[in-house]
Amino acid sequence: MSTPALRTASLRRATSESTVELDLDLDGTGRSSIDTTVPFFDHLLTAFAKHSLTDLTVRASGDTDIDAHHTVEDTAIVLGQAIRQALGDKSGISRYGDALVPLDEALAQAVVDISGRPYLVHTGEPVGFEHHLIGGHFTGSLVRHTFEALAFNAGLTMHVTVLGGRDPHHVAEAEYKAFARAFRQAKALDPLVHGIPSTKGAL
Repeated sequence: MSTPALRTASLRRATSESTVELDLDLDGTGRSSIDTTVPFFDHLLTAFAKHSLTDLTVRASGDTDIDAHHTVEDTAIVLGQAIRQALGDKSGISRYGDALVPLDEALAQAVVDISGRPYLVHTGEPVGFEHHLIGGHFTGSLVRHTFEALAFNAGLTMHVTVLGGRDPHHVAEAEYKAFARAFRQAKALDPLVHGIPSTKGAL
């Protein structure tokens, strides 16, 4: 009986705007050590790791004196690239995941297809959410922006819908937890799946 391949990745990305170092294990237990210098984004990535059962270590720094945007975006880019690398040829995965997650008054749904075809449909955030500062300097618009970076760099089709919510913290966290739970299902190895789960033979 062959030993399953490790689904891990270690990446580093450095630009004039940020430096990101990231280690990921898709078959972990949800352990994480996150320091992006953007506390609320650390909170979201910690929730992603915990609820997707992905072990995740992130060290990032950048020009947050200008704006959190560059550091947050670049971290999401590297996370997406690491996910894509760790998935390998995607043999034996479930491929699809769907989750509906509440957080107090907020309710979010995420549907994920590890398709190799990047696409994001993102709807339902409350009016003005994109302008709200959460935790001091994480702008609400960055939730959608990080999902875009994840989808395009990991090769995911993602539908994320906010079905209800008032508090921006709750809305953002519900979105990330829904994505995490859907991704957990999609990345899972299914003993009934043999080879690549696509009629094309590739994802």
